[in-house]
Amino acid sequence: MPEIYDGAYTPSKAGVIGLTRLLAVEWAKYGIRVNTISPGPVLTPLQRKVYPTEKLLEARNKAVPMNRHGTPAEMATVVVFLASNDSSYITGANIVVDGGSLVSMFHLIRQSAKTS
Repeated sequence: MPEIYDGAYTPSKAGVIGLTRLLAVEWAKYGIRVNTISPGPVLTPLQRKVYPTEKLLEARNKAVPMNRHGTPAEMATVVVFLASNDSSYITGANIVVDGGSLVSMFHLIRQSAKTS
């Protein structure tokens, strides 16, 4: 999704997803699978600096249907799955790991209405 006022991020993420799909098709004949993940907000030290107070962090969490940031371990679990034989027939996929953020427009509208 577009990140307003962050012009480099949106096209670079689109490029990574496009490259993933291209390489998945090109390299499938060699038995090489290519996938990507699109994480939502993940509570890392860098993210914590963006939301330094509990009030700011709580406000950001309200925009996520699961009402929280993801963890690095939750992202790693998806990566491990994609690297394992359990995903042997998955290639060219972009797996969104975001607590429902990408599909949450109506949730966000309801949350916004509660705060106004």
